[in-house]
Order: sequence, then C-alpha cells, then structure tokens
Amino acid sequence: MPSQISPHRGRRIDLPGQYGPIAALRAKAAAPTATALLLPGYTGSKEDFAPLLDPIADAGLDAIAIDLPGQYESAGPDDEDAYLPAPLGSVIADLAGKLAAEGNPVVLLGHSYGGLVARGAVLAGAPIVGLTLMGSGPGELPDGLRRQALDIGEPAMRQHGIEAAQLLREQLDAAAPPRPGNSVELTALMRDRFVRCQPAALLGKARALRSEPDLVSSLARVLHTSGIPCLVVCGEEDDAWAVSTQRDMADRLDADFAVIPAARHSPNTENPGELLETLIPTWRSWLTA
Repeated sequence: MPSQISPHRGRRIDLPGQYGPIAALRAKAAAPTATALLLPGYTGSKEDFAPLLDPIADAGLDAIAIDLPGQYESAGPDDEDAYLPAPLGSVIADLAGKLAAEGNPVVLLGHSYGGLVARGAVLAGAPIVGLTLMGSGPGELPDGLRRQALDIGEPAMRQHGIEAAQLLREQLDAAAPPRPGNSVELTALMRDRFVRCQPAALLGKARALRSEPDLVSSLARVLHTSGIPCLVVCGEEDDAWAVSTQRDMADRLDADFAVIPAARHSPNTENPGELLETLIPTWRSWLTA
C-alpha cells in the first residue's frame, strides 16, 4: 500500500531558505514544463508525498516536496511566531520565486497546515501559476479529535518536552482504529520526524491551528486580481476540516472542488491514484490556459 516509505526516484536535496537549508525530495521530469512545490502538514514531512513524486515527474512536472522550516530535516529558528502561516508563507513565497527563476512556472500544493502556509505564500506575493489546497480549511481547526489532541499535546510539550508529547501521540494512536499499511519502518519514521522537529515549530503551528482567522476573502481577492486558478481537494472522510467546510471554501474562492474516494485527511497516501487523476489534468489545464 502507498505510504511515506513508498519507493521513488526523488533525490534528497537542500534548497535555500530564510533560516537555513530547506530539506526536499526532488523528482525531475525528462523535459519539465513546470515545477510542483508540495508543502506538508503540521507533523508531516516531505516523505508524505512519496507516492506522488514519480507520477508527477512522469507527467512532465518537476516534483519538489519539502519539510517546512523547523520540520524534520529543515532548519528553523527558536521562535514560535516564525511558524505561523504568514511568516512561513513569506519563506515559501521566496522559495517559489527562486524556483520560478530556474525557468519553469510553479504550481503550489499545501496539505492541511501546509494549506494555510500556501495561502500565506499567495498573500505574500508568491509567483505561482496555480494553487491547490488539500485537506485544508478556511482558518483554525474545528472541534474534533484532532483539535482535542492539540489541546492536550501542546501543554504536555511545554511542561515536559517533545518526547513527552510524542509518547502522548503514541498513546492516542494506540487507542484509535488501526491504520492500513502501518509497519515498523513507517512507525519509526513517524516518531523520528516528530522528535526531530524544532519544539518552537510544533508549538507555533499548534497555536495557529487553534487560532488562525478565516482569510478566505483576502485570498479570493488576490487570486482573482492575479489570475491564479485554484483547486480545493479533500478525502471523502476527512476528519480535520469537514468536507462541507472545504466545499464552501472552494465556492468562496471560485475554485474547482474535488472529493477523493476511499480517503480521509491524506489522499496523497490513502488514495494517491485517484488524487493524481484530479491533480494532473487540472494542473495541465492551468499550464495551457
């Protein structure tokens, strides 16, 4: 089953960033027509896009998946405010500009918290030709199990450190229904990337997920003024932001909207084939418009 440890041709590289190197996986197309820049969620990493890298490259786009600053193998400051969507968005806007300067247009995809960061990048003037928001919402995370985990985990991390927060995550995961495809290797990756995050990054992002305002109207104005098309896509059983909430966000953005069957919050690993059948034709239509 596809997962973060799926085999791929992507090479581990470092990209220039405001706080130091940004760790990335890059799968190069034979004759690229564009670059797809992929941003992971709160406790995610570049490996979350492993099942997508080769198919995106085979479709003619360079695929670049990154760890956000302060996340797993990317450098980041010891400043919680630096990890809010707006300042992280500025970092990504700068990175998108550097990638565009290589000669190919950039399409930007943000998953979950990465969607809030992608929104921040667009509001900061990122030179992109298309925006995809996947499993993301208009603002703070709504009430539910994921919000409850943040409410419990953030104080634990502040009082007892990142290892205590990871132990709590493991206890919560053990109480939840088993995830298909979990393995010893995948569990080890999940743990390693969490404990290697900057604590300030986890705390800053957790604060944002509990307080980020609804900026959809502002994003809609920038997208319209700049002529940037948008796609909102989610799994049919998304347990973070409700499908109805994401559909409403798409309407407010005048964006395309797609629901991926047999997927929850991460279609990129839960049903990458169906996700790609939406992403690739949509991106191609943006590039040929």
